[in-house]
Amino acid sequence: MCDDGPYVVVTDPLDGSRNIEVSIPTGTIFGIYDRLVELDQLPVEEKAQLNSLQSGSRLVAAGYVLYSSATIFCISFGAGTHGFTLDRSTGEFVLTHPSMQIPPRGQIYSVNDARYFDWPEGLKKYIDTIRQGKGQHPKKYSARYVCSLVADFHRTIIYGGVAMNPRDHLRLVYEANPLSFLAEQAGGRGSDGKTRILSIQPVKLHQRLPLFLGSMEDMLELESYGDVQQKVNPGYDV
Repeated sequence: MCDDGPYVVVTDPLDGSRNIEVSIPTGTIFGIYDRLVELDQLPVEEKAQLNSLQSGSRLVAAGYVLYSSATIFCISFGAGTHGFTLDRSTGEFVLTHPSMQIPPRGQIYSVNDARYFDWPEGLKKYIDTIRQGKGQHPKKYSARYVCSLVADFHRTIIYGGVAMNPRDHLRLVYEANPLSFLAEQAGGRGSDGKTRILSIQPVKLHQRLPLFLGSMEDMLELESYGDVQQKVNPGYDV
């Protein structure tokens, strides 16, 4: 690594680290920006931080690796999202999911609904509605939740629907931005429940926010319910 290279990389090296002991899938998330040459005269640490605080709309590439029954590497350079699977016999990644597209609408929602009673009314109403099949899609939705952001997001890209954490928990710079970039490149959407993630200007390296990712139609329906961001946060042990 060097401080005068052409690119800046932000990363969550091990998403879902709490899951390691019980062998639940984990992942790595990363985003790549052009280095801002106008910052070159600043001290190294300040320059590194300011280079990392670029909005997601300036990403030149983003990706994730899912460590599961197969090791899957998904990446976008701004021209679609593409998935590769590790061939363990050769040690090479093989293109297995070219031009991935999130279905316009799914039938799965992914959230820790043990927090239901801490949710705002808008989110409660949305989940209650789609579970009963009374939303814009006439079929009842099913819940699937791994509690590994990469795993839940990967399933959402493949099957559609919406994956969410409605409280200020996920990091904008190196979790929400890269995954929202990939979602958009696959025809989906990423938001904080109100605002497109990639349009949010980070102000802190570890800035946290709610995150909703998924199929375009599901996301727009969710956002139509108004306040879906969880403000009540009593603190959770697990």
